[in-house]
Amino acid sequence: MMRRIRAPLGLIGQIFAILLLAILIEFGASTFFYERASQFSVQDDEARRLAEHIVIARKLLSEQPPAQRPALADDLTTSRYRIAWSRDLPVALKVTPTLDRVHHQVLEWEPSLKAAGLRLRLVGAARDAVIVGGTTLPDGSWMQFATREPVHDMGFSIERILLALAPAVAIILIGGVLVRQTLLPLRRLAHATERVGGGDVQEAVAEGGPGEVRRVIHAFNRMQDRIHRLLTDRTQALAAVGHDLRTPLARLRLRADAIRDGEVREEIETDIVEMQAMIDSLLAYLAGESNGEKRQAVDLAVMCNTIVDDLHDQGHAVAYIGPDHLERVLFPIGMKRAVTNLVENGLHYGNSVTVTLREQDGGAVICIEDDGPGIPDEAIERALQPFVRLDAARARDTVGFGLGLSIVSRAVEAEGGRFALSNRPEGGLRAEIQLPAA
Repeated sequence: MMRRIRAPLGLIGQIFAILLLAILIEFGASTFFYERASQFSVQDDEARRLAEHIVIARKLLSEQPPAQRPALADDLTTSRYRIAWSRDLPVALKVTPTLDRVHHQVLEWEPSLKAAGLRLRLVGAARDAVIVGGTTLPDGSWMQFATREPVHDMGFSIERILLALAPAVAIILIGGVLVRQTLLPLRRLAHATERVGGGDVQEAVAEGGPGEVRRVIHAFNRMQDRIHRLLTDRTQALAAVGHDLRTPLARLRLRADAIRDGEVREEIETDIVEMQAMIDSLLAYLAGESNGEKRQAVDLAVMCNTIVDDLHDQGHAVAYIGPDHLERVLFPIGMKRAVTNLVENGLHYGNSVTVTLREQDGGAVICIEDDGPGIPDEAIERALQPFVRLDAARARDTVGFGLGLSIVSRAVEAEGGRFALSNRPEGGLRAEIQLPAA
């Protein structure tokens, strides 16, 4: 049985994902490069202001006697920079400078600081870090300085990237809605395709969407109309053929009753029964889903018991094992024909048949086992094909066209179940119908 394969993403989802990926990459890359450029610009501006303040403060401090320098350093402290003076190099500045880029930019703006032993460090947490440093005065003492405001712009800002990506997300959501609306006719077409040939109701799909989609829908509607006409003609032809073939068989049966020779009459009646079985199996196979049968609640246990009792009354060795009641919603005629075919098939090739019914995982399993010769393992798959008779494995007096197992397979497929054949270890054939949960 063919299983429907569902892709993780439909057409709309795939287009949506592609657009989303493209816009996110584009905005992410643009924002990243913008952040990097802004970072370098901020660093350059900060280095220029810092260099100017260091040069001015250093010049003023160097012109004052040491006793007045602490007070002057306090006067030189601003809201942006803090200035201090000490005779020796502070311990915190004895470590090698880590702000190499800012250090290089400051020296580019004020080359006179190259000989002043300029030192810079970044102190504090990443978001609250400040620049601290120092430089020597002509007399060997040290001027210390520090930025009083955290240098937020010295690092990479994730918040600004997320803020820049917000418009991209809004754009892709709007684009996704528009794409979904554009491809909505394709979704209606897909639903209509699943219903083609599944019944007598024919529903044309409204033509809409882009020109290409409208042409596809138009072609589908024409194809659906042709298929519906073919199914209607086939149904009418099968009804006519069934009537025309059964009528002469009924006349033959009446005329056979008038034959006085009992042996000849019995042979004719046997041929009539065989012809009737052949016609019934052929019409059942060709009718397929066009028989108009509706699903309804069926007690599988009662159905199996009825089939077993009827055959038992005819003198056959048939037994039923299972619950007294097990109700499921299915096609009653198709399922009864499937079970009957399997039981009669088992009786034709064996002496006894056992029908077992059980509930499994919310579904139902019907198992028909016979004590016949079985089927070669390599021929089991071929036995399920229509118009195939395995004469080498079974007797050659098989009644019908070899459609019994094909009819069973089609009936089980209509229920969404699974049909399997296997040879029993003790001999005989096991036919198993697995019906899904309700």
